[in-house]
Amino acid sequence: MNSSPNRPAGLIAIEHEMARQHADARTTFTAAASQAGEIAASLRRTGRLLLLGMGGSHAVGRAVEPLYRDLGIDAIALPLSEQLGQPLPIEGRTIIVTSQSGESAEVLRWFALVGDRPDTFGLTLEAGSSLARKIPCLVGAGGTERAFAATRSLTVTFAMHMAILAALGWNAEPALAVLQTPRGPAIDTAVEAMSGVATIVTSGRRLQGVAEAVALGLTELSRLPCFSLEGGQLRHGPMEMLGPSVGVVLFRACDETAPLVAGMAASASDAGSPVVVFDASGDLPVDDVVTVGLGPASGMAAILAILPVAQSFMVAFAASRVANVGTPVRSTKITRSE
Repeated sequence: MNSSPNRPAGLIAIEHEMARQHADARTTFTAAASQAGEIAASLRRTGRLLLLGMGGSHAVGRAVEPLYRDLGIDAIALPLSEQLGQPLPIEGRTIIVTSQSGESAEVLRWFALVGDRPDTFGLTLEAGSSLARKIPCLVGAGGTERAFAATRSLTVTFAMHMAILAALGWNAEPALAVLQTPRGPAIDTAVEAMSGVATIVTSGRRLQGVAEAVALGLTELSRLPCFSLEGGQLRHGPMEMLGPSVGVVLFRACDETAPLVAGMAASASDAGSPVVVFDASGDLPVDDVVTVGLGPASGMAAILAILPVAQSFMVAFAASRVANVGTPVRSTKITRSE
């Protein structure tokens, strides 16, 4: 993929974004410290957090839910479209609205309906956006992501959450170490394992938000119907779909759910599906599956170790299927209609 003299412009743009993401995330974490303290103070006061976003922004919310819960915060992530149509009561909650552009249709309608309210904050990559003008925002370094499919924007948004979590007393050092020294295991065998599939289902337990982000990117870039199911939900019936044409990509960290992910890997392999595990558990690999090992890590450190490598897999898989990978044909980078 990298050696082709005729690589599509969309692919080059994605690679440019990915190459910047660790440095921009480190800068973001440092710059966000002061304002993150305001969000942390709100969370200490309310004890309840509602994370709102769309697409990759919602996937980030799903990924950080357990990290806030570990600190005693009653955190829940919802798609902003769902909150607009079937709202959860918001009184007494701290709200974080995430939109990398700050201009998505749902974001604009949310503020038109809700107006000014206390304890509402934003995360964005665009300092001049409608979102940043409406409410106090953390702004990620590097400006708006231009390439189609979220890569850098996800990592930078995680860095903003790192600043909030650190202000709440969480130890950021393991995650910062990952950002300082990224891991880059080869993904060629993982891509080859999926060479014959018609769809991919991604799945995790505590890393389910990462699984959802990767499934979204796989779908956007490969134009195949890739999707994500939380590990328990995959067990409850959908395993009927498994077989040689359905690839399974799993995400495992060094936490209490690691054995459940390993069990799913074995079951999916037994069902005939090719299986890839992005593995930060430190446990032994599962037999008869492709393991992309990243060394033991948990929580945010595991997210940041796994995500860029899974992004490389996502892009390489799509490039093996689509000639003009990274060039959307039915979507736009900023979704301005509902």
